[in-house]
Amino acid sequence: MRHRLKGRKLNRTSAHRKAMFKNLAASLIKYEQIITTVPKAKDLRPIVEKLITIAKKGTLHARRQLISKLPRDANISKLFNELPERYKNRAGGYVRILKKGMRFGDAAPMAVIELVDRNVAEKNQDVPKKSQTEEVKNDKSTEGVLTK
Repeated sequence: MRHRLKGRKLNRTSAHRKAMFKNLAASLIKYEQIITTVPKAKDLRPIVEKLITIAKKGTLHARRQLISKLPRDANISKLFNELPERYKNRAGGYVRILKKGMRFGDAAPMAVIELVDRNVAEKNQDVPKKSQTEEVKNDKSTEGVLTK
């Protein structure tokens, strides 16, 4: 019987599931929008909403609770500085799930999970800009010129 058992197993061990949701939550907080499968997004939503609710308290105990629930490289300062101000008048519902379609390889249903009222500039913050070597390779004026 499955009485009082919540969540999906997602073909993973409990330790793998716990680590996966920690990393997904940290990525969602950092980028404010991620793409994942629909079952993962549905299981991630209550985790992230509880984290934001804890962060809205702003106490030292709340900070220590979040440190224990997120990986070491998570952006905890963003949770305590930006998000409580953004959601101070909202009593819940900080996360939105939008269905995206099917993944090409295995036809898994995909979803975009994002924070409501998100900052659009956070999405591509780690994408490196073109380096000078790539710009030289893409430069058409140097084609056919021999270099040593």
